[in-house]
Amino acid sequence: MTSKMTLALRAACCALPLVAPAATADTDDRSTRSRALADQLMGQLKQELQQALQAGGPVAAIDVCRTRAPAIAAQLSQESGAQVGRTALRVRNPANAPDELERKVLQQFKDELAAAKSPPPSPPEAVFELRTPQGVEYRYMRAIPLQPPCVLCHGKAIAPDVAAAIQRHYPEDAATGFEPGELRGAVTVRWPAGQ
Repeated sequence: MTSKMTLALRAACCALPLVAPAATADTDDRSTRSRALADQLMGQLKQELQQALQAGGPVAAIDVCRTRAPAIAAQLSQESGAQVGRTALRVRNPANAPDELERKVLQQFKDELAAAKSPPPSPPEAVFELRTPQGVEYRYMRAIPLQPPCVLCHGKAIAPDVAAAIQRHYPEDAATGFEPGELRGAVTVRWPAGQ
């Protein structure tokens, strides 16, 4: 995380009980493990989405996002002891709605991507710790910029059969109208206190 992001995060979240990130071996290890979990989630999801698109088009891809994304996240959570998931400012699945801190970080990611003259070499990320009654909780977020194939289900011009499938599975959907490169959401990894 850049120092600019650290300062912005502290300013945006000053009402929350943040702990200044410390450069410790434990923090570095959690950062490394969090990045690996984010890579696994997005890598496996991307592979399954590509297979679904080839086999059955965007409607089949909606089923992958609806069923496989939560299953992959649950498996990674069980294996790691962290809570792995996705969130966004405009969610398709209400269960993925961000908390207050995630919303602020997502807004910063959105602003950073919008201000970029070209796509960054890697998506923005944030690393922070929160004081909880149980101890210090370590959290990680990585932006998910919209990739070109994802415009089929999240873009501005969605085919009628795809729109019908989205409406059928997600009647409260708010996750359309995006362009490639815009912030679609973020991977979240939470390490509960004591983990």
